[in-house]
Amino acid sequence: MFKSFFIAGFEGSTGFNRHRQWIDQVSATQHDIFVDADYARLREVGIRAAREVVRWPLVDVKGRYDFSTLLPILEASQKHGVEVIYDLFHFGYPHDVDLFADTLPARFADYCYAVARFISAHQVGVCYFTPINEPSYFSWAAGEVGHFAPHQSGRGYELKVRLMKAAIAGINAIRAACPRARIVNVDPLCRVVAPVGRPDLQAEAEAFNANAVFQAWDMLSGRLLPELGGSPEHLDIVGINYYWTNQWEWQGNSTPLADDDPRRALLRELVRGVWERYGAEMLITETSHLGDMRVVWMRELTTEVETILNAGIPLQGVCLYPILGMPEWHQRDEWTRMGLWDLIASEDRLERILHSPMLEGLRAAQRLENHKAFYKTFCRGNS
Repeated sequence: MFKSFFIAGFEGSTGFNRHRQWIDQVSATQHDIFVDADYARLREVGIRAAREVVRWPLVDVKGRYDFSTLLPILEASQKHGVEVIYDLFHFGYPHDVDLFADTLPARFADYCYAVARFISAHQVGVCYFTPINEPSYFSWAAGEVGHFAPHQSGRGYELKVRLMKAAIAGINAIRAACPRARIVNVDPLCRVVAPVGRPDLQAEAEAFNANAVFQAWDMLSGRLLPELGGSPEHLDIVGINYYWTNQWEWQGNSTPLADDDPRRALLRELVRGVWERYGAEMLITETSHLGDMRVVWMRELTTEVETILNAGIPLQGVCLYPILGMPEWHQRDEWTRMGLWDLIASEDRLERILHSPMLEGLRAAQRLENHKAFYKTFCRGNS
């Protein structure tokens, strides 16, 4: 699907956090300043695809569009031969937008059309878009527990339905503006288990795993609430976000299951479940770990992905996300060390410091490029 199996994810969240402070991760990591150099670094390590964010609050000013923040990404991607998946709604939205209003789908569709038309006019080939990033997480965080604007509580499912209606309208608009567009619908893949000694919670845990986890994708594909207008064509490519934190005890404190917990499912099992449910092409659109665990996670991830590919499951790539260290959403003075490059302040700039063990893990993992070549040959031979 892309020029490299591994993809770099530039964290681009915008919006108001739980403290009602404005966040803009593109600016905070100075990716807006150093986008050209950041893309050159990707080429140096053999990564030729990226996830980027079109910052809706900056582009859409009361329905008028300013693409000055998007143009440098397009220019850098073309200069360095890096393909891009453009994320159109990553938590933040214009101040005059009401996510619960009936006008949301039309407003979002107009924005999606404008962005897709602008991008398609500036590049050739397939254009990739993610209309709404992590709708399941965002509807919980912003609609259920108030961690992000609009800081609502108890309205998570209502917000999810509204977001999916907007996403479907946005996908239709993207394809009207850019018929060659592919849609990457990104959501977390989570799994819960009943606490030890609580078999009475087993049925609830299984219901969450079988239903709640898939609600957004089910709405997009038309399996759930078909009146929203979803279809398999709207689902298109399934983007799976998976971190070490994505498995926990039901009704617990969300502490991730330990690596050696026998209740923890393997990634290969979870990905197979998604494939069997939708029969769609897939990407792992976010995955990473902290600090010194980065290289350990990379080795384990490589083993799991290789097993997935050997089973003939059409996993088309893995996105290392975030590729740069970043400040915490809700604690702006705390920086996470999750990327291939750590960010260190030096005078008025953030230096990109390569994390050598992570690079070694990536180099070893890039043997998976051979599987990618095999999959392309297989598809041509069976078309």
